[in-house]
Amino acid sequence: MWTLTEHKQWSELRKFPWVADMHGVPQSPVHHAEGDVAVHTQMVLQELEQLPEYRALPAQEQEILWASALMHDIEKRSTTFTDEEGHIVSPGHAKKGALTARQILYRDFAVPFAIREEIVGLVRYHGLPLWVFEKPDPVKALLKASLEVNTELLTMLAKADVLGRICADKQELLYKIELFKEFCIEQECWGKEKTFPGNLSRFLFFRKEAQSPDYVPYETARSEAIILSGVAGSGKDHYIRKQLPDLPVVSLDELRRKLKIRHGDSKGNGRIIQEAKEQAKEYLRTGTSFVWNATNITAQMREQLIDLFAVYEPKIRIIYLEVPYKVILAQNRNREFPIPAIAVERMIDKLEVPRVWEAHEVEYVV
Repeated sequence: MWTLTEHKQWSELRKFPWVADMHGVPQSPVHHAEGDVAVHTQMVLQELEQLPEYRALPAQEQEILWASALMHDIEKRSTTFTDEEGHIVSPGHAKKGALTARQILYRDFAVPFAIREEIVGLVRYHGLPLWVFEKPDPVKALLKASLEVNTELLTMLAKADVLGRICADKQELLYKIELFKEFCIEQECWGKEKTFPGNLSRFLFFRKEAQSPDYVPYETARSEAIILSGVAGSGKDHYIRKQLPDLPVVSLDELRRKLKIRHGDSKGNGRIIQEAKEQAKEYLRTGTSFVWNATNITAQMREQLIDLFAVYEPKIRIIYLEVPYKVILAQNRNREFPIPAIAVERMIDKLEVPRVWEAHEVEYVV
């Protein structure tokens, strides 16, 4: 069974630099009168361990949820400031915290992929049960989260987060969490991911306004556009040779070498991407399946490609490749055309693992 650490006393946890950083990070005296982030996190852990529903979980799920609670406010250290009205705020701490949690769990702990990404999802969405009804589209926000994280575990984390603080509106916040649970049950995603009629139904639901999750569209795809995703050195070229040898490939690295453009040359990279898109559009126009071979490590990078490809209505499949941290460093060093090690580290820092709702299919080769 995986565990982050056997030593769960705070005196031991403080030996992790990212835990030590919680000390002295201020919080709003209105919403967190208990004190700084370190005090709050300790209280959250204590409350979590007392929850009957937490105690009823299998041991592995307890460890996942415990690690998520420890890390849920990890990036308040970098996002906290006092706004113009004198309020202490930490905007974006959950999103940034999810990235940091992934980096730490990948580099320092070699956590199994599925467990790591469950923790990342819990950190990312830990505030959703309190704010889901304030989202522009609450149903879409909930169903997207359900594809990334177990909503039952998420609710436990949110409950512990509220109980582990001192504030005047605690009962109101707990009531919001109960409403979130009922919302999950209503939308058929309580403790499980939302089931769609098919991959195309799911893809269109998250791309179109006022689309029903139960809508069954007509399949029109003539070809498949495969987007590879992964940090440099994760084995994308090898994967293509072994698994996709008969498909044409749009390769940014090949274009870079052909045009003799260095990594980091922003103007040159723009030229490469434009030429690559023209190649892709030619395949799309003729209904030819192809592979787009590049790192595509952020959701924004992938979204731009998917927006381009979707106009032609192919089936879009993302294949994400990952190898352990030490392996990726070694594989990059041994590549025919290695890139600077610092560039690999920057990629890991920015990495957003593709989620199932981004494309018709998302495959994980880990």
